[in-house]
Amino acid sequence: MSKDFMDEYEPLLKKEIKTRKWPKLPNKSLLLAACAACIGGTFQYGYNISVINAPTVYVQNFLNQTWRERYQTDVSPDFITLLWSIIVSMFTLGGFIGVTIGGTLSVKLGRKGTLLTNNIFALLAALLMGLSYPTGWFELLIVGRLLTGINAGIAICVQPLYLGEIAPTAFRGAMGMGTSIFITGGILTGQVVGLKELLGREEYWPILLSTTCIPAILQLLILPWFPESPRYLLIDKGDSEGCKKALKQLHGVADCDGEREDIEKEKNNLVGVQARKPWQLLSDGSVRGQLITIILLNAAQQLNGINAIYFYADYVFKQSGIPVDKIPYVTVGTGACECITALTCGMLIECLGRKVLITGGYTLMSICCVLFTITLSYQNASPVVPYLSMACVFAFILSFGLGPGGVTNILTTELFTQTSRPAAYMIAGSVNWFSFFFIGLLFPFIVIGLQQYCFLVFLVICSLVVVYICLVVPETKNKTFLEIQNEFQSSNGSKVSSTDGAGTTLLSTTSI
Repeated sequence: MSKDFMDEYEPLLKKEIKTRKWPKLPNKSLLLAACAACIGGTFQYGYNISVINAPTVYVQNFLNQTWRERYQTDVSPDFITLLWSIIVSMFTLGGFIGVTIGGTLSVKLGRKGTLLTNNIFALLAALLMGLSYPTGWFELLIVGRLLTGINAGIAICVQPLYLGEIAPTAFRGAMGMGTSIFITGGILTGQVVGLKELLGREEYWPILLSTTCIPAILQLLILPWFPESPRYLLIDKGDSEGCKKALKQLHGVADCDGEREDIEKEKNNLVGVQARKPWQLLSDGSVRGQLITIILLNAAQQLNGINAIYFYADYVFKQSGIPVDKIPYVTVGTGACECITALTCGMLIECLGRKVLITGGYTLMSICCVLFTITLSYQNASPVVPYLSMACVFAFILSFGLGPGGVTNILTTELFTQTSRPAAYMIAGSVNWFSFFFIGLLFPFIVIGLQQYCFLVFLVICSLVVVYICLVVPETKNKTFLEIQNEFQSSNGSKVSSTDGAGTTLLSTTSI
């Protein structure tokens, strides 16, 4: 190659080398802020889902003993089961209440302020459940579980908001996976702490249920050192200096200007627009496509069969020849699997994108539904078949953690702009908790009616979700919230409006 040619193209070669550099790692302060938000947020949600399983028999004995001492008569096993079901289901009711107020609190108190205030429910719940045994009042367990549900409902609504708004665009997906990682981490921790070697013995069950105070105390100690969401400070509160200071702490001095510019663009596009209420969002035709998407994805997250798999896990493990006293340790293995896949998804999401992971996850879950139905149908055909069923359980959990378990919350954050996002989370969370309650109520009847073919119902749900995502949902990787709004509405034939000075098409938003 001639020297003249090299001299002519040397600047271009240098530029090419410069643009192909590896992305910088997130700021340490940003990661610590995310961990502080998650430990008292969705970690609590996962922990309180699993920790209640270990002391089931001990709490039922306490209910029977308390009833006998209070009324000098034995109580029927059916009534004990009813009381236990009420204690467990109060978590779901509390979650529904929490998610309906979480969005409003996030606007009134801020994202960080709501997360800190939310710990009051966890601390009260720990106190009441711990006092239930020494006082002989099982009603305290009911109220305590209701409060843990409210805490979880608010956390699952507000924490993803905080993570999505403090994260730079390049790391928004990986940061958003913190929600899923800490949920699965909470589930795994609850399973481990509930083992007999730790707090799983009968005399320790009040202490076990009271340990929900530990994540709350940790968050109260750590989160105050980190700032409020920069987007909330600038767009909702108009605090320019506070936003600038928060961005510098979270992203570093060198990287804060670009993020501030994106926030300014979004603010300018939302001039005169107030934070929306859920009913206002439901009546707005310009975001109908996004609403339908998050409603379907959040319903599918509970109705896709993951809870049914956990329901069937003990049965499959028994059929595989695993001793009953060893099943809790295998169950810990399922929790570890989901935790590992959530971490894997967090590392892959910025490389592969949201759409690939969530469609791939649901596709693999569909395949697992078919295989699980076959193995359940021929459970006694060969000694190998129960082990194949056990493999299907692990494969289904791995597939769920790979995409649907984490990407759903990220999409709820990314498909809406600042003024619509809290209301969107209230709607999505309400659908999620209602679907959780619905599948818990209906699944036993599905099993009775369809027996081993019950997973064909979940096959249909997972397959339909794959088709919908492929046809309707755009990829959101490395795009600003305004760009995502623009692309989503453009792909659905909606009209877009004005353009800013930089040539970025902005969406018009109707003033409330």
